[in-house]
Amino acid sequence: METFVTLGLVLKETRYKESDRILTILTPGLGVISASAQSSLRLKSKLFSACGLFCYSEFTLVPGRNMYTVREAAVKNVFHGISSSIEGMSLAMYLAEMAAALTPTGQEAERELRLLLNCLYMISEHKADLRAIKAVFELRTMSECGFLPQLVCCRDCGTYDAGDAFYLDVQEGYLLCADCASKAGKRCNLDRNALFALRHICLVEDKKIFSFKISVGSLEKLAAVAEQYALTHLDKPLKSYGFLKTVLP
Repeated sequence: METFVTLGLVLKETRYKESDRILTILTPGLGVISASAQSSLRLKSKLFSACGLFCYSEFTLVPGRNMYTVREAAVKNVFHGISSSIEGMSLAMYLAEMAAALTPTGQEAERELRLLLNCLYMISEHKADLRAIKAVFELRTMSECGFLPQLVCCRDCGTYDAGDAFYLDVQEGYLLCADCASKAGKRCNLDRNALFALRHICLVEDKKIFSFKISVGSLEKLAAVAEQYALTHLDKPLKSYGFLKTVLP
């Protein structure tokens, strides 16, 4: 069958036989695909570097019955800094697993790929607090998947930013001001700065997604809500989540 070329990010690698790898790759045009990289674990193999975990590479693929076969691969970018800390590596694994779970096969995934590459760069280069990177990915990914929360105003009274405390329902995605939350028997889980950051992450254009500032206290609230929101809307638990929480509470 005819080969074709695509860029892609390796989300997962599984050893197969003595020196083969089965790769899970996030591509811009085909979403998440599986590909066999034969003999890629041999140090002298031309596929060795380009098929590693979190490598962004150009792949020449041959379609098969159940998966693709990697014919050639050339590295475009490697996020070396990810492995410099257990926290960074654990977060990258979590983001990759979430991307694999939420990105369908056979559909365009250019925005999903760009977001994940951006987050991996931020982890690798230590450009932001890991909790902020995690919150950005969780909120933006869920918004892109059709779970954009209603953030414009309080559901009940219509206020935009009155007061310093707010409640976001992580199941239904609606927002309440402090007064309306109290009437509904809900405990506020966001402060003003956390809400503004949440709005920014979900609604701003891609290239400005990390251009917000937030205090440590507000980030703690934002991170908690983002995590709850993402995990609530996932079909099944992520295997990487449990370990991530032991190193990045």
